[in-house]
Amino acid sequence: CSVVLSPGRIRPRCDSNLSPPPPDVPKATEPRGDSDGSRRGSLCDRHCAAINNVQGDLGDVGCHLHRPRIPPATSPPSCCQQHSDEVCESCVVKTTLTAENAVEANKLSNNYKFGFKKWKSHVTARPWEDRSEIVKELYSDLNVIRGSGGSTVTCGNVLYLLLFGWWLSFLYILVAAMMFITVVGAPYGWLCWDLAGYFLWPFGKVIQKVEVPKSRQVLGACDAGVGESSALLGGPVPRRWRPRCWVDARYWQCASTVVWLCLGYPALVLAHGLVCVTAWLLVVLIPVAKLSARTVARVLLLPPERVVVRRLRMTEVPLEGEVILCCYRAVNPYYYKYAVDGINVFAVNLLPLVLVTLVLGYVDSHNRLTSSPVKFTLALLSIMPLSYYIGMAIASISAQSNFAVGAVVNATFGSITELTFYITALIKGSREGNRCYAEIVKSALTGTLVGCVLFVPGLCMVIGGIRHQEQRFNSRSAGVSSALLFLSVGGVFAPTLFSKVYGKLVCGECHNVTQNPLGHYLCHNCHFDLMENNGTLYYSHVQPLVYTVSLLLPAAYLIGLFFTLKTHSHIYDIHISDCHMPGHHHSAVVHWSRWRALVILLLSTLCMSACADLATEHISPILTNSTISQYFIGVTVLAMVPELPEIVNGIQFALQNNLSLSIEIGNCIAVQVCMLQIPILVLFTIFYPTNFTLVFSDLHVYASMFSVVLMNYIFMDGKCDYFQGTVLVMVYFILLAVYFFAPSPSGC
Repeated sequence: CSVVLSPGRIRPRCDSNLSPPPPDVPKATEPRGDSDGSRRGSLCDRHCAAINNVQGDLGDVGCHLHRPRIPPATSPPSCCQQHSDEVCESCVVKTTLTAENAVEANKLSNNYKFGFKKWKSHVTARPWEDRSEIVKELYSDLNVIRGSGGSTVTCGNVLYLLLFGWWLSFLYILVAAMMFITVVGAPYGWLCWDLAGYFLWPFGKVIQKVEVPKSRQVLGACDAGVGESSALLGGPVPRRWRPRCWVDARYWQCASTVVWLCLGYPALVLAHGLVCVTAWLLVVLIPVAKLSARTVARVLLLPPERVVVRRLRMTEVPLEGEVILCCYRAVNPYYYKYAVDGINVFAVNLLPLVLVTLVLGYVDSHNRLTSSPVKFTLALLSIMPLSYYIGMAIASISAQSNFAVGAVVNATFGSITELTFYITALIKGSREGNRCYAEIVKSALTGTLVGCVLFVPGLCMVIGGIRHQEQRFNSRSAGVSSALLFLSVGGVFAPTLFSKVYGKLVCGECHNVTQNPLGHYLCHNCHFDLMENNGTLYYSHVQPLVYTVSLLLPAAYLIGLFFTLKTHSHIYDIHISDCHMPGHHHSAVVHWSRWRALVILLLSTLCMSACADLATEHISPILTNSTISQYFIGVTVLAMVPELPEIVNGIQFALQNNLSLSIEIGNCIAVQVCMLQIPILVLFTIFYPTNFTLVFSDLHVYASMFSVVLMNYIFMDGKCDYFQGTVLVMVYFILLAVYFFAPSPSGC
């Protein structure tokens, strides 16, 4: 029996008399209705079959949509034969996705729940046999001798020679000369001489550990029954390599070994450490990092008599011995998929940046080591990996918990990245009496809304359209998000429109153009004043309207959740089932347990607060000295940098032909900005008075409304291509150009 999970129900499904279908065979849609209207039904069947070939979320899962092929003559009646084309379209989106285990099935189900964070990466360890050969090569050690794969002279290998090979080889020659000078270290000198040639061009060569002939065993043989186990040598040694006397205590007390460990080994460890760190940070050169790490941990700690460096030839029979190193390529572009304990390699590499940012920010408070723009840039870049860790922790907790816990975690921490920055900026602006911070927050809110409505889905359409000629998505679920966006935009900008109607227009200075008292006047710096007559209009009319809207928007959000997750969950109708295939019965091995994910979530949130505080602390010089409009800084850098992990998730979904989730990522963030983040900021101003008022500039109003209308028009038919995505991206860039040339807001 396999378990079928849907957003609102769980039910078992048993196939006792049928053998499991192969993973590439699709599964038939469950029949409904009678057999009337055969012609329209056949057309609808072909339409449904063409669309339901979508692989969806399973590019990395290793299982596919299951629909066993049925001969045309015996195929059951279609669910669409008695219904209109609109019902046929609803039939299209019904599909079953298969996952490897219950935890992954729960994560996939959460991806299709409105208000839950969409997460592409696995939260459990994938079985080794289910991975592709490309991924297996990423995680394998460099100790496998393969057949001839062509010439080793490639661009990546030449890059290794230019970056590391020449000076690493030269260093080995110097160490070899030093070992020869000491006389007692001559065996290690010969080893370094051989390794100098190896590291100059290690490709197509092999380093092996061989057994020393009896004639060369200087110290005699030990008891053959004594086992060897060393962390430096990589674990237990095979039986034929039972240790000799040179690996016991007497070996480490030899004069040549002492000289080697004091003079030669430390210098090479530093060099290989530098190579390892540099290659790891470059990601595509991770094979070079593995090469250096394995050299330090194993090769340089072996007796020189047991290390053999040789070149591989197709006609040669390999020496009988353990292969320690065998490298063919220095560069592998697929290492962007590499993960450490479930964490993507880019997030691992950016984690030290967070530590550097916190140390520089709080230790060098007087800017003696670095300037404020540098600290602001570091703080902003540090938000990206922290956003990734927060997203991974939320997805891990939700996948291992029930619906209530997942909903609470997503509602509590789903917008923590943006809210942390906004609140710290408002606090700093209130303390300094600077209204510019409130305008920056409004620009960032608008930039997030416009970017998630135009740029995120547009970019996903363009990139996904390169691989797929036409992509389809669930127009009904997108319609729910569009309706909520219309509602939220209308509610957020209602106080602004109210102030335009009833506010008094006040101008800074006016000049008579015609020199006639009754002529035309040219006025500058005009705005609607809401504080006339001691703020009667604002406190009696605008502020109550703001509080009313701030209560209605979260209520509408909760109604949307109840609608999509409870009463109308069939809109998505995505059934998630465990993948049960012959020989593939695996228990879920999660990367992060619930407690570990909770600790990481809290620590990441704390670091996020610190980085947001540093960003707002050092943004003042940028705002005062920059020639670029503060509007542009807010809608681009401050709005979109925290959303980069979400953009990457959307692109990955689009490449897997699952555009529905790519669109939902942008729509969900935009809805949360209007229906959760802005009401929370208004609520915060009640307890901590700031300069933040829910009255936006005309530019923000027009840009947001135009973006939502355009997005709703593009998503109307439930299908798209790269051209429509290009339209969205171009409109976004046009709006950025408008913000770039716009004057700075008042107060900045």
